[in-house]
Amino acid sequence: MAIEIDLHCDMGESFGIYHIGNDEEMMRHVTSISVGCGFHAGDPHVMRKTVALAKQYGVAVGAHPGYPDLLGFGRRKLEITPEEAKDYILYQVGALTAFCQAAGLELQHVKPHGEFYQMPWRDEALARGILEAIQEIKPEPIFLALYNTIPYEMAQSMGMRVAGELYADLDYYPDGTTFIKKVHGEIDPKATVEKVLKMVLEERVMASDGKDIEVKGKSVCLHGDNPRAPEIAQTLKAELVKRGVKIVPLGLQSF
Repeated sequence: MAIEIDLHCDMGESFGIYHIGNDEEMMRHVTSISVGCGFHAGDPHVMRKTVALAKQYGVAVGAHPGYPDLLGFGRRKLEITPEEAKDYILYQVGALTAFCQAAGLELQHVKPHGEFYQMPWRDEALARGILEAIQEIKPEPIFLALYNTIPYEMAQSMGMRVAGELYADLDYYPDGTTFIKKVHGEIDPKATVEKVLKMVLEERVMASDGKDIEVKGKSVCLHGDNPRAPEIAQTLKAELVKRGVKIVPLGLQSF
């Protein structure tokens, strides 16, 4: 049976007069997108335009809810209760769902952003709050998470559809979690493509200590704010297909 993989990109993170990312160019090469919902980035107009663009290109839409932290782009740690986490999810996903419904699309997945994604790796109560909120959304979307973390395993134990996420352009710690470098050097497209091929075909990646660790995922994340992201996405897609991998959105994969 052929390996199936989704290629996805975080999008819709512009707001007001500020332009972030390379959304339309990336839309040509991915099968799914995660759309900012206004808390860490994005605004109602950008959400509407991004959903319309996804419909135009036949790309599946997911929500990318974050902490209410526009200044810090959702990457600052906020101490919140599980109930607050539930409200943040329902509020933001509800807004994007309305735009999807208006466009005749169904919301495919939910992927928290920044520290709203990372803090639950070490906080079971916070993870449960996020997951319980997702379970209350009907139809229940797929939960996109990092393999082998508390939210990923908890979602499995709760009987949810959870998809592991592989990161093309982030580095991995030995424990399997990812990190963003303080200073971004230019990403080498060839090395990035080879890294992803290894993750998809061998379920291995080299961690920051130089040793290989196990990774599992149904979706590869490519960040569109890298100037060479469209080139990397196009090359990666071609190389995966060449190796018999089927490029399919999460909603068409088996769980």
